[in-house]
Amino acid sequence: MELMNWQWEIEMLLRLVLAVLLSGIIGMEREALNKSAGFRTHILVGIGACLMMMPFIRMPGDFGATGSNSDPARIAAQVVSGIGFLGAGAIMSSSGKVRGLTTAASLWAVAGIGLCVGAGLYVTVGFNLCDIKLVCAGGKPHPKESYYSHGNLYGRRALRGR
Repeated sequence: MELMNWQWEIEMLLRLVLAVLLSGIIGMEREALNKSAGFRTHILVGIGACLMMMPFIRMPGDFGATGSNSDPARIAAQVVSGIGFLGAGAIMSSSGKVRGLTTAASLWAVAGIGLCVGAGLYVTVGFNLCDIKLVCAGGKPHPKESYYSHGNLYGRRALRGR
């Protein structure tokens, strides 16, 4: 029985590492575009969602819980609504323009990645990571920003000098 606990712990650690890697991929793209929620924020959302899901996947077997008290979907629903509040903070409105919608949506999607990794749905995660990455990278950057916004060739530093 002790061996089973170690196998479970190792699998959970690997799930957390996978959540960090996959969330970081999305976060790097948002960081490169100089968005309000970047690399660290996306990783924290992915880890948090994964951490919240994992215990409830195992709960029915460990504690003999049955019925509505052990439903992992309840945790997933709370993660989704909680990320909605975090995403709302990423959305800004000024001068009649709304900014941050894609960042808020990417946080919500990264929470979904974390939940799926926590539940062990690896094929689903791989497919959806590709979709999310394509959607986030498919948009055009703001005219005054570029993918090289931290450099001085096309970035903000070069534009300030003009």
